[in-house]
Amino acid sequence: MRLTERLSRVKSELTALAAALTHRRTPWYAKAWLLLVVAYALSPIDLIPDPIPVLGYLDDVILLPLGMLLAIRLIPDDVLAECRVAPPATLPRWLAITGAVLVATAWIVSVVVGVVALRRLW
Repeated sequence: MRLTERLSRVKSELTALAAALTHRRTPWYAKAWLLLVVAYALSPIDLIPDPIPVLGYLDDVILLPLGMLLAIRLIPDDVLAECRVAPPATLPRWLAITGAVLVATAWIVSVVVGVVALRRLW
């Protein structure tokens, strides 16, 4: 499978997962995971910035697909099939904003924990 075909498949799966996020028969725990995965995928901010050699693309190549695979396993098959057939035309903007807030929060928490750890060492 060529790279463009794989990227197209990831995009279509992502829209199906976004549709499953608002589907009434998706379990709450799947919705919670879906919110994290879809929001992170749409976020303009990466958890690991891309300019960092090798690690920068780790989230795009490994973490995101693994998160999507887990999300697909958590969703009932009939719900996912329904969402794949009729995905939303556009993804809600609030998902990208939520993703950016989640990533920014993770960075802030990491910095605070790092500063506290350094202060205890000194």
